[in-house]
Amino acid sequence: MLMRLIDEEYTRFPFYGSPRMTAWLRREGFSVNHKRIERLMRKMAIEAIYPRRNPHGRSNDSKKYPYLLRGLMIDHPNEVWCSDITYIRLLKGFVYLVAIMDWFSRFVISWQISNTLETDFCMEALDRALVTASPEIFNTDQGSQFTSSAFTSRLLSANILISMDGRGRAFDNIFIERLWRSVKYEEVYPKSYQTVTDAVNGIGSYFALYNYERLHQSLEYRTPAEVYFKVD
Repeated sequence: MLMRLIDEEYTRFPFYGSPRMTAWLRREGFSVNHKRIERLMRKMAIEAIYPRRNPHGRSNDSKKYPYLLRGLMIDHPNEVWCSDITYIRLLKGFVYLVAIMDWFSRFVISWQISNTLETDFCMEALDRALVTASPEIFNTDQGSQFTSSAFTSRLLSANILISMDGRGRAFDNIFIERLWRSVKYEEVYPKSYQTVTDAVNGIGSYFALYNYERLHQSLEYRTPAEVYFKVD
């Protein structure tokens, strides 16, 4: 129950870290302490937007890459891809969703669901995406999945520049944060998935609609697919 509440409140206010989330839950009448909420948010792969010693469990020997998008004029598809992980609740339990999105067009290139935060499901999504195209720059946060040698080596072997958000700066990856809001408010919350299969089918159908039918005001009321594939 607490994780469901945290998920909804964080989707509304993604700048809430564990201290504010704890304060909000207490205002709602729950007797919780900061350590418990911090543990739950870490379990949910939520990145609090303030400096942390080791966000997303990034290992101390993982290499950090600079953020390359500041001031960059992104003006064509496959110039920048971005990726992130979010928590997807089920009626009983939860799973994690990773998506890879083209920054310019907002087109979701690939995605994958997992019941653990191991790197494998992120690698599966990456390999599937790279079959279709290759970006010039790939941007992520500093999560352990994205800083792993397997993930970064795969990008470097394809001559892709690696960009990482500043520590505690989730808005460096703003478009995928907006994608998560859309996924949750338009698909996950109304559907209340009972099983992992329900989640896979529902999110798959939603991303097809998102890419090919959902009009975006920021894209001059075109779909991501129309912009990504340069359809007039």
